[in-house]
Amino acid sequence: MGYRRGAALDTLKQRAAMLRAVRAFFAARGVLEVETPALSPAGVTDPAIESIVAGVRSLGPAPHYLHTSPEFPMKRLLAAGSGDIYQLCRVFRDAELGRWHQPEFTLLEWYRVGFDELELMSEVAELIAVALAAAAPRAPPAPRSVRLTYADALEGALGARPEAPTHELVRRLESRGVEVPPNLSHDAVLDLAFGTVVGASFDAAAVTFVHDYPASQAALARLKPGTPPVAARFEAFMGGLELANGFHELGDAAEQRRRFARDVEARRADGRAAPPVDEDFLDALPALPDCAGVALGFDRLVALATGQDGVAAAVSFAHGGDAAKE
Repeated sequence: MGYRRGAALDTLKQRAAMLRAVRAFFAARGVLEVETPALSPAGVTDPAIESIVAGVRSLGPAPHYLHTSPEFPMKRLLAAGSGDIYQLCRVFRDAELGRWHQPEFTLLEWYRVGFDELELMSEVAELIAVALAAAAPRAPPAPRSVRLTYADALEGALGARPEAPTHELVRRLESRGVEVPPNLSHDAVLDLAFGTVVGASFDAAAVTFVHDYPASQAALARLKPGTPPVAARFEAFMGGLELANGFHELGDAAEQRRRFARDVEARRADGRAAPPVDEDFLDALPALPDCAGVALGFDRLVALATGQDGVAAAVSFAHGGDAAKE
């Protein structure tokens, strides 16, 4: 049909079945579904993510931003005593368009009070299995779950630890045919390694959980003591495709403010805009209960469950490029 680009009707039916299964999964566990605003006067500071700017005349001359994740307002609900919560919502990110990226996509985000990141990994594996089963008959079999520390995953694929000198990581990547742009930071080289060599080494039939990220990549996670200290953060992959990113959440507002400041400095050093920091979120952090949270790319999960080769064929309407045809 020429009037739209997006998923075939059968895929949309499977997607709807997966949405029902997700909601039933959380209802059975007493996790409350919530909705939070998509529009905010604050943007994301993370140098790896770009907010989409929205002009809203009724709210005054200052720019607003479409949310890249519902994380900050959901944590404000947690701080106000909501208990366990989840949300299925559209989120928006600029400078993202490709096989596994769309500028707007569906994110499933949830928070569990009293969980750490290890307990949450188990629930993520259960959720993925339930959602995949709901997409039958074309769904792949329930995947097994594998856990690796970040250091072990890197060493297994690249033969080097995360704390190795940057030039050594670059040398090892180039020896494997990976082109490394000049003057990348140490963390950028590590990200390149995961996006090329490390992710490609994961079992395509398993959900691989990588945990204990370098402290420099903690984002909104708390740190765990050790030599060196590591972040209480994990990511979930199917094959080499990232599906989810989770944290044992940081509740230290002063430390989070320092991390935001480092992000802003990095953005400005790169000649990029630095949106305002979310002060309401920082004000709420001291009241945040001990919890773990995770964001899962639902469109990617639908694509994997239904055998698509990208997210454009897993959504009703895709931005840019060609998608599946009915």
